[in-house]
Amino acid sequence: MLHKILSRIAAILILSITISCGIYSFTGGDTGDAKTIQIDFFNNNAQLIEPTLSQEFTINLQDFFITQTNLNLVKTGGDLQFEGEITRYTITPMSANADQGASQNRLTIEFNVRFYNKADETKNFEKRFSHFYDYDADVILQGTGLDTAFEEIFERVNQNIFNASVANW
Repeated sequence: MLHKILSRIAAILILSITISCGIYSFTGGDTGDAKTIQIDFFNNNAQLIEPTLSQEFTINLQDFFITQTNLNLVKTGGDLQFEGEITRYTITPMSANADQGASQNRLTIEFNVRFYNKADETKNFEKRFSHFYDYDADVILQGTGLDTAFEEIFERVNQNIFNASVANW
């Protein structure tokens, strides 16, 4: 008798977990009934062009959503769709040294993002997301230094895009 009760409780718990994981990912994203996600190439429309930025950001955003949700990435017809462009890529001096030169610079990247949810069009939006990376002015931002800057900026921007689109923040 006790064995049957425990078996039923275990079955109910397993069923509840299975059903809830289909709707919510373990990271808190609500993907509803969506099964697929489409993330189009983000063109670089900024005045200052970094040649690898568009491709690196697009791939990074795709990887972020694949690892944070249970959605399958598709090239067309996604239940959830992202598109947009890079609108700003600027390097500005942030603080001066004793010689009246810059001692620290800031790289700022801004992305204009359009989000479409086929199942619930009230969640569609167009928003700008940006973040920055500060570095010593005597450093030339290239190679691993540029990779580090991109990683930090992408991590914050991706999380903000995720929160705005599927975490409902």
